[in-house]
Amino acid sequence: MAKRNLSEQIFGAEENSAAKMDPEKLGRFQKIAAHMYHTPQLSAREVAMPAIARAGRQIGEKINGNYAKVFYVSVLRLDMIYVVLIELIIGIYDVLNNPLMGIAYDRTRTRWGKARPYVMLSPLFYFASTAVLFCGRLFFDNDITDDPRKILFVFVILFIRETFSTIYSIPNDNFLTLMTPNPKDRMSVGLWETYANNWSGDFIAAMIMPLLDLARSGKVNISPGIIFAGFGIVGAAIGISGSVLKAINCRERLILQPKPMPTQKALFAILKNKYMMRNFVAGLASSWWSDGGYQWDVVTQLEIFGGVLRTWMWYMPRQIFPIVSLSFIEKFKKMFNGSYRKTVILMRCWDMLSGLSVAFTGLKTNVVGTWWKAGALFGVFDGIDCLNNAPANVLEGEINREIGDYTEYVTGERPDGTIGLLTGLIGKVTDPLKSLVTIAVFKWSGYDANIAGNRPWSQALVRENQAMYSKVFFLYKLGNLASFVFNMIPLIFYDLEGKKKEDMYTALNERRALIAESHAMPEEMSAMIEMMAEEERTEVQA
Repeated sequence: MAKRNLSEQIFGAEENSAAKMDPEKLGRFQKIAAHMYHTPQLSAREVAMPAIARAGRQIGEKINGNYAKVFYVSVLRLDMIYVVLIELIIGIYDVLNNPLMGIAYDRTRTRWGKARPYVMLSPLFYFASTAVLFCGRLFFDNDITDDPRKILFVFVILFIRETFSTIYSIPNDNFLTLMTPNPKDRMSVGLWETYANNWSGDFIAAMIMPLLDLARSGKVNISPGIIFAGFGIVGAAIGISGSVLKAINCRERLILQPKPMPTQKALFAILKNKYMMRNFVAGLASSWWSDGGYQWDVVTQLEIFGGVLRTWMWYMPRQIFPIVSLSFIEKFKKMFNGSYRKTVILMRCWDMLSGLSVAFTGLKTNVVGTWWKAGALFGVFDGIDCLNNAPANVLEGEINREIGDYTEYVTGERPDGTIGLLTGLIGKVTDPLKSLVTIAVFKWSGYDANIAGNRPWSQALVRENQAMYSKVFFLYKLGNLASFVFNMIPLIFYDLEGKKKEDMYTALNERRALIAESHAMPEEMSAMIEMMAEEERTEVQA
C-alpha cells in the first residue's frame, strides 16, 4: 500500500474507519445496519428519562447561566472588574484541566458503558458546588464590592464547579448518541429533552423573577440572597436526582471500538470532520460577542415592563406557541424534499427577522416609553418566533448529532471528550473577553449595574433616560446578532443529506456489527442479529 501524503494523513479518513473499510467485509451486516437505522430501539422509559434529567440539569444551569452576573453584581455585590479577573483565571485553569477530563472520558470502557458512570457520579459535585455558590449572600451579608473574602469565595467555588463541569457535561451531551443509532429515536428523545429544558427554564424565570420583583419592592419580607440560595439548593437536588435516574434507566447500545485511539491522534480528529471544523471556526469568530453578557431580560421585565407580575401576559405566547409548533414538525421535515439544512436556514432567518423587527422598532421609536406598548410589541413577535421552535429543535439537534457521527465514520472512533474540550475551550477562553464587552456595553447603553433597584425606570429620574432603556430593549432581543449570523454560515456548506447520509449510517452500523461479532457481543446486539436471522428464515420459507 502506498504511503499516504501529509494532507491525507491529516485530513483523510483513517484506514480502519467505516469510510475506508472493504465493502465486502462489511456487506454481510447490511440488513442489520438497515434495521438499526430505520427501526426505533428505545422504550418509553428511555425516551422519558433523558427529558427528566434535562429538566433537572436546566433548573441548576438556568440559575448559574442566566442569572449569574445579576447575582454577582446585584446580590452578592461584587465589582464587575473582579468578576472579569476571576473568569480570566478560571478560563486559564480550564485550558489546562479540560484536556485531562476529556481524555479520561474518551479512554473509558466499562461494563456499564462509556458515559453512564460519569452521568451517575459527577452531578453530585457539579450541582452541589452550584448550590453553595448561590448561598454566598447568606455567608457574606454586606455590600462591600471589594471584600476579599467574597472574592476568594467565588473563586474557590467556581474552581471546584469548573473542575467537574466538563466531566459532567460531555458524557451527558453525548449520551443520546450512545443510546441508539436510529434517527427517529434520537429526534424523539431530543424533542422531549428540549421541551423539558425550555419548560423547566421558563419555570425558573416565572418563579425567580416575580420573587425578586416582590422582594425589591418590599411587598414580601424575603431577601434576594435567600431567593437565590433556595433556588440553588432546589436546583441541585433535582439536577442530581434527574441525572442519576437517567444513568440507571438508560443503556448504551452503540458498539464502540474496544481500544480507544491514542490521545495524540484524537487531538487531530476534528481536522478530519469538515462539518465540525466549520462550526469550530464560526464559533471562534463569534464567541467573543453575545449580548454583552448581562441579563437584559431581567432589566427589561423589571424596569421597562414595570414588573413581572404586571406583564405576565407578554410572556404567554412563549408558553403556548411552542406547544402549537409540535404539529408543524412533520411539515417542516418534508420541506425542500427533506433537506434539513435548507429548512433550518429558513427557520433561523425567520427567528432573525422577528428579532430585528422588535429590536429596531424599540431602538428607533418611543415605544419603550410606554410599558404596555413595549410589552405588546415583544409578545407578538416573540410568539411568531416560537412558532417554529419544535421543528427547529428537532432538526438542528439531529444535524449536530449527524456531525458527531461523521467523526466516527472517518476515524473509526468517537473521541467526544477530546473534541468537546477543543470546541468548549472557545467559550472558556473568551469568557473574560465577554465580561470586558459587558463593561463596554454598559457604557454604550448608559446602564449602571451597581444601582440597586430593578424597579420600573429605577435608573431614570426623568424620561430623558428613555434612550438608555431603548438600548437595553435592543440588547435583549438582538444583542447576539453577530454570533447568530456567523454560526449560520456553516449550514450553507452542509451536504450530509439524502443518499450520502444514508450510506454513511449503513457503513457505520455495519462496522459496529463487525466489532460486536469480533469481541464480546452485547446482549442488545446479539438479540438484534438473532431477530434478523429469524426474519431471513421466514422470508426463505415464504
